[in-house]
Amino acid sequence: MNIYFVVNQPRDWPFETPGATVITAREYIADSNDVGPGLARVFNFCRTNRYQGRGYYVSLVAEARGHRPWPDVKTIEDLQTGDPKPLLAEGDDATSLWTITSPTERTTVINAHFGRDPARKNDAAARQLFGLLHAPFIRATFECRKGFWMPKEVRLLHPGNLDAAERAFAAEAAADYLAAPSRRQRGKGPPALAILYNADEPDPPSSPAALKAFCKTAKAMGMRAEVIGRDAIERLPEFDALFIRDTTHVNHYTYQFARRAANEGLVVIDDPDSIVRATNKVFLYELLSRHRIPLPRSLIVHRGNVAQIVATLNLPCIVKLPDSAFSRGVAKIVSREQLDDVLKAFFERSELVVAQEWLPTDFDWRVGVLDGRALYVCKYLMAPGHWQVIKREPGKKVEGATIPLTIGETPEIVVKTAVQAASVIGVGLYGVDLKQVGDRCYVIEVNDNPNIDAGNEDGVLKEALYREVLGVFLRRIRERGKPVEA
Repeated sequence: MNIYFVVNQPRDWPFETPGATVITAREYIADSNDVGPGLARVFNFCRTNRYQGRGYYVSLVAEARGHRPWPDVKTIEDLQTGDPKPLLAEGDDATSLWTITSPTERTTVINAHFGRDPARKNDAAARQLFGLLHAPFIRATFECRKGFWMPKEVRLLHPGNLDAAERAFAAEAAADYLAAPSRRQRGKGPPALAILYNADEPDPPSSPAALKAFCKTAKAMGMRAEVIGRDAIERLPEFDALFIRDTTHVNHYTYQFARRAANEGLVVIDDPDSIVRATNKVFLYELLSRHRIPLPRSLIVHRGNVAQIVATLNLPCIVKLPDSAFSRGVAKIVSREQLDDVLKAFFERSELVVAQEWLPTDFDWRVGVLDGRALYVCKYLMAPGHWQVIKREPGKKVEGATIPLTIGETPEIVVKTAVQAASVIGVGLYGVDLKQVGDRCYVIEVNDNPNIDAGNEDGVLKEALYREVLGVFLRRIRERGKPVEA
């Protein structure tokens, strides 16, 4: 991978950094130094505080060329909103994740130059800032509230903001970062696949047996697959691809893994855009509606239009939280009193909820779609005596049976509708849930990180299912410039 340090003027970075080429913004944008498409990382050292300024266009042009800019345009734009907390969230309670040394002050400022603190007091926080924002020079202000450190303000710096001592420190930090063993090792040996998995997740998308099958098949295909946990984000540069086999959320470490891997130039499934689009039912409804994908009659509900639910959908109906998953956060409404109670609870968690008409069926169709084509089909039967695939009771859950089918056995309208729905999300791996009523087919939702469990989804293709998934990774790795042995 080529590494570029893009500066406003050559004097901004008068250092020789092994492994990096220093180039001016004007040269990079004009492509006068034969900087063309290909696997490259662009560290943007220019001022980025002005929309459509030179620094903004360095990152924008880098993305258009297929390079990996640090910072990317989304980070630049998000920081201009003034609230850094969404960008710096790693979990549902991100305020507790910052460990900062500041014995007496309630407010502290931390600089992060390639993930290191020039004051040498808060290297852990500096690494965290660097890992989340993917920017070479950062200044963050934190304040302590109720015992927790929270980000108050974040600025992206450039070498012109640094004095001579800080520049020398930054040059050392940059050289150390590029010389880190993980960055030297990546690209050597067989293609390396990281599989993100959490053994404590109650509803993981793949069982241990399926993970074992992925790793065994990867080895047979000339790949090196390794199951990693949530503490391994700094190891991502060692790999060529990331396969997320953990339940994803936007405000969650899985999304940070996806963003970090994408910025490192890895092939990623689930990619960050797919996570954003598929994990929020409001976004999904608007997107599928705009593309005229057949849906049940639905209504985006806020506190001002609650009265329209029964008038539009009748009872019973279904009400969902935007981030509902695995039958959680979904309620079947049979009375107005129940509707009031459910909405009161849901509105405490979200400003918007989704209401849909009730379409009773004995099973849901699940079509796995990968790279724009149907991969597998299953019938997910409702749990015995229940209206959902999963029935949750205190201390236990009961699941309906899974019946795998060949694509040829599946009604054409089911497969066609599923592929169309997945195509508006992206070209990753998706599980499309559908209900068939007579000769009509309706998309219930499109899931990123769909289940691939041994004995269920692989019931028809067996090992070939794992080969199909891994084959997409191999092809995409090859397309990004890494040689792959046949």
